[in-house]
Amino acid sequence: MIRKISVWISRSTDPYENLATEEFLTFHAEPGECILLLWQNAHTVVIGRNQNCWQECRVAALEEDGGHLARRLSGGGAVYHDLGNLNFTFCMKKKDADAARQMQVILRAVGSFGLDARMTGRNDAVVMCQSTERKFSGNAFFDSRGCYYHHGTLLLSADTQAMSRYLNPSRAKLASGGVASVRSRVVNLSELCGIITIDTMKTAIIRAASEVYQAAAEPLDDRRFDWQEMDRLRDRFASWDWNYGQKIPFTNRLGQRFEWGELELALKVNRGVIEEAQLSSDAMEYSWFADIGSQFAGCRYDAESISSVLGDILKKRKVPESIQMEVMQMLLEQM
Repeated sequence: MIRKISVWISRSTDPYENLATEEFLTFHAEPGECILLLWQNAHTVVIGRNQNCWQECRVAALEEDGGHLARRLSGGGAVYHDLGNLNFTFCMKKKDADAARQMQVILRAVGSFGLDARMTGRNDAVVMCQSTERKFSGNAFFDSRGCYYHHGTLLLSADTQAMSRYLNPSRAKLASGGVASVRSRVVNLSELCGIITIDTMKTAIIRAASEVYQAAAEPLDDRRFDWQEMDRLRDRFASWDWNYGQKIPFTNRLGQRFEWGELELALKVNRGVIEEAQLSSDAMEYSWFADIGSQFAGCRYDAESISSVLGDILKKRKVPESIQMEVMQMLLEQM
């Protein structure tokens, strides 16, 4: 039973630091304590624990634009975070968890602005807009060793165009065992109520938590943090192995028809590394693309690594620069 509410408002917008904070607080919440963490990430796609990042996100475009890919501990689908998005996490012991009560905090906070907020299914919160449900929050859960968290997003004034740009990759030729996301119609709450901002929503959530749990919400003492442990956790969340190297085998076919012929690169990937590859083309100049495949074995599956290998080969074979540029652009657009 929750008897104490501790609040930590992260001042960082680094996704890896915030995920580290979330994990640390989850495993250090006291019995009967709910730690309410409020946080924001800048320009980040966060994917679920068992998702294939390339199936969920235009990784190359995100990274080219200075964004970050981050993999969280919980399941669920991919989400885009920017500074118009406020994230919340309830950290506690598993025995103290009550998902319905936790969501009551969020619905009460949103409802305090005069909006009709409801749960739909287990994971999503919606607001009624002219008899239509529009999603403003997705939720996910994690528990381990008797510890638990429930976290979610709140769309307040997020860049929905960026969301569509990064979360809608072309997946027609990608086959993966990863868990796929389900897309829904979303809405920014500030569009429905002009006084909703990051700060007003933070205040509303903290107030709602006190009301729902009938306990005063107090700031968390920062002396409870082990900063060396926090650094270790952040390094793990920021690592290539954690974000890209998960054991989710998949195959992908990158290809396009150009004026000079069709090109297709078939790849078998495991733990983010190419195991097998085959490049085929019907270009009249046979020597440009003949017997290319084995050179990709052991190469990381990312646009920069693949472009580097293929670019060196095409340059040595004296493929015209204009065609090299077309091929490199194809890789960037399709990964």
